[in-house]
Amino acid sequence: MPDASVASLFRNMAQGVHQYLAESLRICSVYLGIAVIVTVSMGFALPGLRDQALQVHKALLTALAPSSMQAGADSDAGSELGSDTASAIAMAVPTAPVSNATGMLGPARVAPPAPKKPATVATGPQAEALRNYISRKYKVAYDATGPLLNTVYKVSREKQLDPLLVLAVIAIESRYNPLAESHVGAQGLMQVMTSVHQDKFDAVGKNPLDPSANIGVGATILRDCINRRGSVDGGLACYVGSTGPDDNGYGAKVQAERRRLALASGIALARD
Repeated sequence: MPDASVASLFRNMAQGVHQYLAESLRICSVYLGIAVIVTVSMGFALPGLRDQALQVHKALLTALAPSSMQAGADSDAGSELGSDTASAIAMAVPTAPVSNATGMLGPARVAPPAPKKPATVATGPQAEALRNYISRKYKVAYDATGPLLNTVYKVSREKQLDPLLVLAVIAIESRYNPLAESHVGAQGLMQVMTSVHQDKFDAVGKNPLDPSANIGVGATILRDCINRRGSVDGGLACYVGSTGPDDNGYGAKVQAERRRLALASGIALARD
């Protein structure tokens, strides 16, 4: 009799284990099936969503950009970032700071023009690599990078700034979103405080969200900040609104992205 009881006990235990394993396998199969369905669905959906985002970004930049910015890569005489057969791109380098300039918020005295230094040169393949990097990393439509970069190079020469520095500021400020707006009212590619600098946009008759105007005003503020603080790092702290050297790591982020831009394109960094 005891042997029968033991056998019955083991049989019941075996049946219980069998039922538990069968139920576990069933549940695992259900979740695995759901995971496969979700994965396949995302595989079909995400490329379409990404393409839509790129199309929207391209449309925004094209719609907001002035004709001079749209011409960009297709012009014969002024093209800097056109096809592979385009001539080398002259990139402006920063000059020594002007000591008697004032800050970005106060009235500025007229400073003597900064002496121009020899420009560094980026070849067609380097410009192409730069466009590919920005397009891929920041999900910007490739066709929109040409006119965008043309504007950055043009403005950078006028303000005697390294274009890679301006591009890095845009990357950190807005991730190349021309419609970006912060909770404190900073707008556009370079996140300009419109409430403070509206007069600069009024002077050129442009909307703060116009990419070309936003880059122009942002670069002007950055140049004034560098002149005021006496260095690029100090200028970046000033640009982000820091009254002292502590900018909560903003300058380090910009400089790190600047180096990544240089590395990805093969363009030598300008000396600050």
